[in-house]
Amino acid sequence: MSITIGIVAQGMMGSGVGKRLNERGAEVRTLLSGRSAASAERARAAGMKPAADEKALLDGAAFILSILPPGEAENLARQLAPALSGLAKKPIYVDCNAISPQTAERVAAIVEPTGAKFVDGGIIGGPPRPGYSPAIYASGPAVGETKVLRDWGLDWRAIDGPVGAASGLKMSYAGITKGITSLGSAMMLVAARFGCAEALVAELSSSQPQIFGYLKNSIPRMYDKAYRWVAEMEEISDFLGANPPSRDIYAAIARLYDYLAAAEAEEQPGPDNAVKTLDNVLGR
Repeated sequence: MSITIGIVAQGMMGSGVGKRLNERGAEVRTLLSGRSAASAERARAAGMKPAADEKALLDGAAFILSILPPGEAENLARQLAPALSGLAKKPIYVDCNAISPQTAERVAAIVEPTGAKFVDGGIIGGPPRPGYSPAIYASGPAVGETKVLRDWGLDWRAIDGPVGAASGLKMSYAGITKGITSLGSAMMLVAARFGCAEALVAELSSSQPQIFGYLKNSIPRMYDKAYRWVAEMEEISDFLGANPPSRDIYAAIARLYDYLAAAEAEEQPGPDNAVKTLDNVLGR
């Protein structure tokens, strides 16, 4: 049995999924046009084959997996739509990005007029590694046809729901986990400013050890991802659009992660650098 799967793009998650599929015997194609040297190297290391163009990427593929920063999801669909329209046999288009159900519906509205089937997806967890796979949830009318991906090494979980159900799950889960990390970061920064950080850590360690243990692990792991979480928090804000107070919380969290990303990017961080301050509070 053989299968061909296209994946765009080649970030840590995309290349990790590509490597897992390749290790199980799938042919994995990708597009490198306009991508960085680092992306090309990740693709090479994962065994992903560069396609000459969009048609070569899609022709003969069973699936195309979109695994990108959320702000690029709609643009990729527009980029691939002409090639999808021209194919007699079309791959199933699976959007695996951290996007709101509203954005997923807009992507579907780009893909479905090409004649390709659209499946909504959401990834919970980090990139695949030996002995581990993130949970990949999927929903929509064609979700049953994606279950075969379980046979190729992915923890693929079909939801009995419409397009938007998988994205809604991802938004809800990330809103809780990354929301907690943002709240912990914000309060530790202000505690440091007012000279009570040591007492805060002692109290959390004593009365809320599970929360403190979570923050002690999640905050440092957030630093180099904060720039990617900005758009994800904006998508969660969009997800919550019908409830303005909740919507505004995540719009503000997006700005906080933008602030933390800028602190992480400083080449010569000063004593007031937010990342240094958080490390000091956490005893790192």
